[in-house]
Parts: sequence; structure tokens; C-alpha cells
Amino acid sequence: MRRRSGITITLVPLAAALILSGCGGKAGSTEIGESHAADQASRPDTASGSGKISFTIGYASGDPATKQAIEDTIKAFMQANPDIIVQDVSETSSSAYLDWLKVKDAVGEFPDLVEMRDTEAFADAERIVPLPDELAELFDQPPRIGGKVWNAPLFVSAPQGIIYSKKAYAEAGIKTLPATYEEFLEIQDRLRASGITPLVVGGKDIFHMGFWVNKFLIDEVYAADPGWNAKRTAGEVSFTDDNVVQAMTDFKQLFRNDVDTGWLGTGDNQTASLLVSGKAAQLFSGSWMFSQIQEADPGFEFGFYAVPDRQGKLNVVGLQSPSGWSLSAQAAKEPLKKQAIEDFIRFFFSPEPYGAFLSRIDSVPSTRQEFRREAGEQMQVVLDLMADPAVTKSLMINNWWGENLIPPQFRNWFYKLLQEMVVKDGDVLEYMKRADTEYDRQVQEYWR
Repeated sequence: MRRRSGITITLVPLAAALILSGCGGKAGSTEIGESHAADQASRPDTASGSGKISFTIGYASGDPATKQAIEDTIKAFMQANPDIIVQDVSETSSSAYLDWLKVKDAVGEFPDLVEMRDTEAFADAERIVPLPDELAELFDQPPRIGGKVWNAPLFVSAPQGIIYSKKAYAEAGIKTLPATYEEFLEIQDRLRASGITPLVVGGKDIFHMGFWVNKFLIDEVYAADPGWNAKRTAGEVSFTDDNVVQAMTDFKQLFRNDVDTGWLGTGDNQTASLLVSGKAAQLFSGSWMFSQIQEADPGFEFGFYAVPDRQGKLNVVGLQSPSGWSLSAQAAKEPLKKQAIEDFIRFFFSPEPYGAFLSRIDSVPSTRQEFRREAGEQMQVVLDLMADPAVTKSLMINNWWGENLIPPQFRNWFYKLLQEMVVKDGDVLEYMKRADTEYDRQVQEYWR
């Protein structure tokens, strides 16, 4: 048991938050880890009949570039360590990654090494263990929960922004990048007038919705008040406050005016092809898309910039959060498996494999070691944003931790609410009242 903001948190409601409804019996009948523990109790350290050490690995595989980069590292590791078998159990779907983990846990297949994003929830439920000190020391000021490092961060969250077709901008007569959000909207008008859809969005994948949602939340809420989540949990602020309503009004108006009409049926992995084919002029995403775009069309010319707020200030994702590779509590009980996993983590973050991984996804390193590489035009903009002290760095709504942690199921519920608001042309204030009601319900369910 622990306490947060005077709220008593036990493992029982948290376990309920991670139950797979309707799987293996009545909804709510299977608590986190029950079937997994029974399955794992008889699972040996070694692969059956081979004499080799084996462990499973699971991660969010919706982004093709990151998936391929991890697969390449796994292959290189097994070539360098022929006595270790790494079983990749990741699956690509439009479901939220947390839901996928819930399914794997409910059927007794929680990965031995797992990319963890809802770290505090799984740590409280005793599903993962902290990193050994010698591994935690590999990283540059990794976030701590309860004084412990729970993740080997794959990278530092990098700024998201507009990836735009230089050809489309030129044909619309756009010669300068926007200095304010109003100028950004004027660019959308000019693109639309030129006959091209301004923006493509991969709304079929719920995580993709977070890119634009959090751009506006950061501008209107977190840039000025990074402790807003904690205040909301304490009932001191509301989703109906003017700043949140303004953020979600901007979100709704952009989607209804400037986003491709098929956005709800478009997957994140389709956005690069729609951009390079000229069906849309822009994509709001992160640096991991650069390589996908180049692979889709090596001759496609594109640029990248962060979208300014109304005052012309740049506020971007750019802080570290407790996410990355985590060791399952069950695997930690098996000495040979635990050692193999630790060897994999050391290999993953060693200079050559990690450098190749970062280059593949155009991301920012999380380790203490320095990486020197030739940055392309677009990646240099990302690095400049990260290095600029005048640029406000923040996190997405669900990436905060400690006092600012939100209920583990709220993010996906909120994103789906906003999808409905756009499709139905709903009243923003009324939808934010619904957000308040649901947030309070989930706080009561999980933490009180």
C-alpha cells in the first residue's frame, strides 16, 4: 500500500483496472497475474529440449520503423548469443497497447521483457521489478518512481510537429513557416484552396489521436501548469475550465476543417504513403516517421517544424517519462532467464546496436554515452528544439507520474470521447463535463 495526495491506493482496485473483461469467465473474475503466475510456475529457464535459455519480449509494434529496428536488434543479439532465444510475442493491431498487455496477462502470457508505458500501475500491481543499479546507471537521469528506476528508456521523447510536403507548400504559394498558430491556420486555408487536403491523421489507431490532442493540451494547459493532472485528481481544476475548453475547441475545429475525411479509418502505418502520394500535404507526428517517409519515396522532399501557439511560443513533447524496457516480476525469479534479459538490455544499449536503433527511428538517446551522427535536415530541427532553452518541454497527458499520474484507463477513454465529439459535432463544454464525470469515476474506482 502507498499513499498519494492523501489517497490510499491498494493493489486490489489497481488489479481490477487491468482485468480482461469477459476472458476466462465472468467479467471481473480474473485478477492481474493469477493465470500468468500459474502458467509461469512450471515454465523452465531453458527452451524445451534445446538446452538454450529462452525469454519472451513484448512491445508496442504499431510503428513500422520502431518495430523493424527492434527486430533487427533482437536478431543481432541472438547471432551474438547463440545460446539465448528471444521470442518476440508482439502483435500489431489497432487496439491500445495497454489493452494488448491486459490480454497477454489474462491468458498467462505476460512478456518476460516488456516495453512498459503504464509503469506506475504495473509496479503497484507487482508485475514488474526495478532495474538493477548497474543497468540503471547506463541512462542519463532516468525518471524514478518510489526512488527506483523501473525502465530502461528506449529513447527520450522527442518533439512532434508538422511533416510537410515541400511541393505542396510551393504549389500553394507558402514561402515562410508559421510564426503563430493563426498563421498556421492560414496555411491550412491556402493548402485547401490549392486543391489538396491539408492534413492526414491515422485515427484508426487510438495512440495516434494523442499527437494532436496533446499539442493543444500542452499549449493551453501543461506549458503553464505542469502539475495540472494532480490538481484535477484533487478536484482543484476541471476539464470545463476555459484553458481546457479552448484546447479541445481548437482540436475539434482543426479536425472538422482541415483533416482528411477518412481519418477514422486510416491507420498510423498508412499516413506516410498518403503523404508521399500527394493525397495530403501534412502529417503531425514525430521523428520516427522520417525514415518511413524516405522508404516510401526516396525522392519525396519534406520539411519539419513545431507548430507555435497563439503567442508564437513553441511548446513540445520533450521530457523523459518512466517508460521503456521493464523486467517482469516472474522472470526476475528465474536466475538464468533474468541474466539473459540483463545481457540483452546491455547489448541493446551498447554503442553499435543502439546507434543503429536510433538512426533507424531518428530519435534522441537516453543513455549517458554520446552518439555522433550526421543528422538530416528534419532531424536537425528536432535536435535544435531539444537544445533550445526557450522551447517549453512537456509530456502527454498519460506520461506524467507520481502526483500527476492519471487513472490508467482514462487516456483511451478520453481520446475516444474526442473522436465522438468531432464526428458528431458535439458541444465542447458538454463533452468536457462528461470528461470530468468519467475522470472522477475512475479516480474513485482505482485509488479510493
